[in-house]
Amino acid sequence: MAESLLSASESAGSRDELPPLEVLFGCSEAMRNIRQRFELVAETNIPVLIEGETGAGKEVLARAIHERSAWAKGPFVKVNCPAIPGTLMESELFGYEKGAFTGAYQTKPGRVELANRGTLFLDEISELDPSLQAKLLQLLQDGQFCRIGGQEDRQIEARVICATNRDLRVEVKERAFREDLYYRINVINLRVPPLRKRREDIPALADYLIKKHSASNGTPARSLLPEVLNLFQNYEWPGNVRQMENVIKRYIVLGSEGAITSELVGRICDSPDFSLPANDSRSLKEITHAAIMEVERRVILKTLVEYHWNRLKAAKALKISYRALLYKMQQTGLTIERKSRP
Repeated sequence: MAESLLSASESAGSRDELPPLEVLFGCSEAMRNIRQRFELVAETNIPVLIEGETGAGKEVLARAIHERSAWAKGPFVKVNCPAIPGTLMESELFGYEKGAFTGAYQTKPGRVELANRGTLFLDEISELDPSLQAKLLQLLQDGQFCRIGGQEDRQIEARVICATNRDLRVEVKERAFREDLYYRINVINLRVPPLRKRREDIPALADYLIKKHSASNGTPARSLLPEVLNLFQNYEWPGNVRQMENVIKRYIVLGSEGAITSELVGRICDSPDFSLPANDSRSLKEITHAAIMEVERRVILKTLVEYHWNRLKAAKALKISYRALLYKMQQTGLTIERKSRP
C-alpha cells in the first residue's frame, strides 16, 4: 500500500509537448467557442470542469490551461481516478503519516500536497468514491486537507481541474455524485466536442501529429495522400483524437498508406449495409475510394433527412456549395431518394 500506483506520466511536474493553440483549437466553430472561454479562464485560479468523450483531448486542454496559468512553473499532477482502487485512493490523494496503518513505514505526501503551487488534474472525477468527495469538497472550499494518521490540517494553494466523460448532472440526480461538489468543480465548464463533430479540424491535426511522431521516430514526415485525408475526414472516429493519433503512429512506423487505411476501411466494410464482391481484385486505393463514397453517401443522406430534403439547408450544414451537393448526390446515387410523404 505504501507504493504509488500512478505511472511516471502521472507524476508531479511531468510535462508533455503541447500542440500549438491553432492546432489544439482548430478552426471549427465549436472549438473557437472553447478557445474564447479558455483565454478568459486560463489565467484565473477558479476550478474548471472539462467534459467530453474518451480520447477527445480533455487532458491536453487541461495541460494547456496549466501552461497559461499563474501556476505554470509549478507541477501538473494528474490523478487517474478509475485506475486507483477505492481503498488506496485516500492515501494517494492526501498522503499519510508514518505508522498510520500497516505498511506505512515512512511519511508519504499525497497527490494533493505534490500539486501545491501548481495544478491538480482529477481525470474521470465521476469515478471518485463518495466517501472521498466530501474531503475533496473541503479542499476546494478552504484549501485544507489532512494526511491519514495526521493530527493537523495542512494548507495548500493549487488550481483544480476535473474531467469526465459522463454527464455529471445525471450522476447528481442519481445520487452517485455530490451536488455540492458538482457546483464547486463546475465553476467554468468546457465541453470538448468529439472529432466527428469538428471534421474541418482534422487536416491540421493530422499534419501536426505526423510531424510530431515522425520527429520522435527520426523519420521524414510524409503528408497524407488526398484520398486518405478524405477518408480521415469522413470517418466517425469513435476513439476520437487518441484513436487518430494511434493510426498515425502505425502509419509512421510501418511507412505505408495501407497501414493507415486498413482499420478505417475495415470498420466501414464491416457495417451491415456495406459489402464487396467475392474475390474482389481491386487495389487498396480503389477499395478505399469505394469506402469513402459510402461514408459520404451516409453523411449526405442523414443530413438531407434531417433537413427534410431541403438541399440548400443541407449544403449549408455540410459546409459545401449547393452545386457541390448536387454533384455528390448524383455521384453517390442519392438523386433517386425522395422525402417520404404521409
